[in-house]
Amino acid sequence: MKEIDFSLKAKMFDSVSELSQDEQNLMDKAIEARNNAYAPYSKFQVGASILLDNGVIVTGNNQENAAYPSGMCAERVAIWSAGAQYPNMIVKKIAITAASSEIEVKNPVGPCGACRQALYEYEFNQKEPIEIIFMGETGKIIKVTSLASLLPFSFDSSYL
Repeated sequence: MKEIDFSLKAKMFDSVSELSQDEQNLMDKAIEARNNAYAPYSKFQVGASILLDNGVIVTGNNQENAAYPSGMCAERVAIWSAGAQYPNMIVKKIAITAASSEIEVKNPVGPCGACRQALYEYEFNQKEPIEIIFMGETGKIIKVTSLASLLPFSFDSSYL
């Protein structure tokens, strides 16, 4: 038996003001999207914004439904919107933020497993890393240089 060690390198920031101006703008767009989320059941609002290589920013937010759990996460709303509207553009960065009307979300909230897989599909297909920046409502911000780092042992079309 051989043991394999995986490690994740990430940057942590104390506030949005420590990000580059472009990243601050991207997070501001994610916050705007978060504020418009439709989350009457979970009371947990998530916003995502995607920077494409043509400079366009596409946003998404979570959309819940009374037929729980048939809603959709912000990250998948955003990435599928980008794919539908700009099918040949490279995704450069994604900013994600979450808040709750029930509690203060102080810790960074990364994408769920289903969103990681959906985002990874784009990263794999474009053969370029997608930088992910995520935060809660307040507190620290985490930045990773590639979605693949958040999804070890990932599954992609090469297995099919």
